[in-house]
Amino acid sequence: MNPTSLIPTPDTIPAPWGFFEVLLILTFFAHLVFMNAMLGSAMIALIREMRTSPDTPPPCRNIAAKLPYTIAFAVNFGVAPLLFLQVLYGHFIYTSSILMGAYWLSIIGLLIFAYYSAYLYKMADLTATTRRLTIGTSLLLLLAIAFLFVNNITLMQTPQTWSTYFQRPNGTTLNLTDPTLFPRYLHFVVASVAVGGLFQAILAFWQQKKGAPGAEARLNAGMQWFTAATIVQIGTGIPFFFTLPDKVYQLFIGGAALHTTLFAAAMIATSGTLYYGNKKQVWPTTCALAATVLFMVLVRDLVRQAYLADYFHPADLELVPQWSPLFLFLAILVIGVAIVIYMLKLAARVPEEVR
Repeated sequence: MNPTSLIPTPDTIPAPWGFFEVLLILTFFAHLVFMNAMLGSAMIALIREMRTSPDTPPPCRNIAAKLPYTIAFAVNFGVAPLLFLQVLYGHFIYTSSILMGAYWLSIIGLLIFAYYSAYLYKMADLTATTRRLTIGTSLLLLLAIAFLFVNNITLMQTPQTWSTYFQRPNGTTLNLTDPTLFPRYLHFVVASVAVGGLFQAILAFWQQKKGAPGAEARLNAGMQWFTAATIVQIGTGIPFFFTLPDKVYQLFIGGAALHTTLFAAAMIATSGTLYYGNKKQVWPTTCALAATVLFMVLVRDLVRQAYLADYFHPADLELVPQWSPLFLFLAILVIGVAIVIYMLKLAARVPEEVR
């Protein structure tokens, strides 16, 4: 069957596609930072809980207090990039979501339970067994959600696999035969540990400024998590890169100037994160990581375009200008970001024991 016969007709767009491309990249960058901080912090907390004797005090009160916040921000900052992805690639992501619809709809329930488990973990006076159970449940559900998202993204990029619908029309299709699926997922999970470690180091840095006891030890531990996980992430990234189709990964090793330049820039920025991370310099590491994430988001977008090059490019979308709804959306976005910043300032003033 010809895969192009399964691809729906795309909707029109109200502004040039490049405008939405920039918004997709910027909003996904923000979502990725919060998402990695959330998942990585949960993983670090569970490992620490498992290493700690049941008779000792809770080892992760700092993570427990922040985890519900990071989940909330990861979810809310994930809405915008998903919307922009639908604007540009709606006829692909909509189809892949239908193919795995039973699993895709389950994400809502999984996320609710993950949040409540994290919130229970935040509560004081829990036994060691209960702490491990709550954070373990939350982490397991978050990992399941991440796996479903990776499935959807790989499925939307491979229309040639969509004919499986005729064998499984009940919305239970997963892209398990895709060679990139598990390397991509592992690469993402390890990256979250690195970002989670740096997130803990940043929190400890501000606590150290306030003279909080034990802040220096937490800062050093967070930077150690970051450096170690980054090294492992590079190891997982190599097999992931070479599981990409030949026509895709060759673009990034000399096949196309833009692709190769961005990929090289990402590798240089990654080297910077390792250099500063090993020296436990929090802010230079943070800047290097931000550059790395931005370059990798750009590379990821080019990978998606290369996958779909035989079928579609966002430049093919029909433009029907409608500027007023777009300006209204941007105004609401700016107001929303301002409100979030204000809420964060209010939350920062609340004493830790009250949260």
